[in-house]
Amino acid sequence: MSWTRLLLFCLPLAVACTQQEAPISTTSQSPIASESSDVTLFEGGRLIIGDGNVLEDAAFLVENGRFTQVGVSGTINVPASTVQVNFSGKTIIPALIDGHGHLGYSDVGARTDVRASYSRENIIDHLQRHAYYGHSATMSMGIDPLSMAELRESTTDNAARFLWAGRGIGRPNAGPGATDRRDVPYGIDTVEEGIAAVRELAEAQVDLVKIWVDDRNGTVEKLTPDLYGPVIKEAHRLGLKVTAHIFYLEDAKDLLRAGIDGFAHGVRDVDVDDEFMELLAKRPYTFLMPNLPNSGSTTIDDLPFFAQTLPAAGAETMRTEISESTTHTRFAVEARNLKRMYDAGVPLILGTDGDGAGWDIHEEIADMVLAGVNPTDALASATKNAAELYRLHDLGTISAGKSADFVILDSNPLEDIKNTRAISNVYIRGEEVNRAELSANWTE
Repeated sequence: MSWTRLLLFCLPLAVACTQQEAPISTTSQSPIASESSDVTLFEGGRLIIGDGNVLEDAAFLVENGRFTQVGVSGTINVPASTVQVNFSGKTIIPALIDGHGHLGYSDVGARTDVRASYSRENIIDHLQRHAYYGHSATMSMGIDPLSMAELRESTTDNAARFLWAGRGIGRPNAGPGATDRRDVPYGIDTVEEGIAAVRELAEAQVDLVKIWVDDRNGTVEKLTPDLYGPVIKEAHRLGLKVTAHIFYLEDAKDLLRAGIDGFAHGVRDVDVDDEFMELLAKRPYTFLMPNLPNSGSTTIDDLPFFAQTLPAAGAETMRTEISESTTHTRFAVEARNLKRMYDAGVPLILGTDGDGAGWDIHEEIADMVLAGVNPTDALASATKNAAELYRLHDLGTISAGKSADFVILDSNPLEDIKNTRAISNVYIRGEEVNRAELSANWTE
């Protein structure tokens, strides 16, 4: 979680101008074709598939919102009445997936209050901000009332998909750090309560079960192995994976012994040791969402990227915060732990712990690379790996049969990972996100 996430709670309303990139060129394959054609050929640039492969001078066909052919230029069977889009000089990546967010609570620039009124409308606003910054889906991790279940199956124009863990599980009043959200997760004192909570979550068809195993620096009780062990076992019986909010190395070890599927944060108190790595080796599919703290890599040069969806006064506040920010004291240990686990082959899933802004996924990708993750693998953590974890079989890579969710970049992120921010166009389900209109709505 970067310092910019915290800034979202105090942004005043004002106006900021957005500089738009020149549109990519569009022509017609046939004299009778039009922009409303259901078939579009994208051709000419670099294509980062998402599975580790890269195609130069690539081409792919989008029909009725899905990729139907992917290859190099000249190899695609182009139907009549096809719109052609030339993206020469640009790079296309799969749309990104944030594996760990918290939607609906922050008031991103709409007023100066610390919190917004949690609502469906506020969640959709956040999903649209995420789409603006190139997301295809975002997981809301454990502080959502079960009344929001309908959002999981709905689609909204210009918006990322809503994934959710519903109500997470912790000790009473010990879930998320904010006091106005602590009554949302299940607070359990007995095994029976934990099993009942998992069954209710399964009935609500959550994408994942979230548990909190952290004492918040000694301020709350944390789940203990005798409580979370049966929770994990019951979730597995019902076909659900379980991820844990952790802080301490010893808790991470106990969770591995109990069969945890992944960590929503890395170990943050000390460097991981050989015993921990040995436990991980016995569970090779255990995933890590690093959620690194502020690395100090954000500079004033990054401000225009954030300001595209901020009021002008908020952008000025961010300018001050960037100028005064320093590297978090835990970044070094968390980066070392990430690198050791990455080198051991632990699957990485990108998670921001963000509250709705959308840009923080780009900061997290850059921080992962700074910690030693290869850019290709960092991108995979936010595309293919996340899609596989959440069983999003139609997302994650640019492949025939999948939903046409992708981002056109002006520069190559494999040369400089910050180029994920050089967004020219975003497509969700084959339709271009109207970024200019969204930006105007947020900045007026």
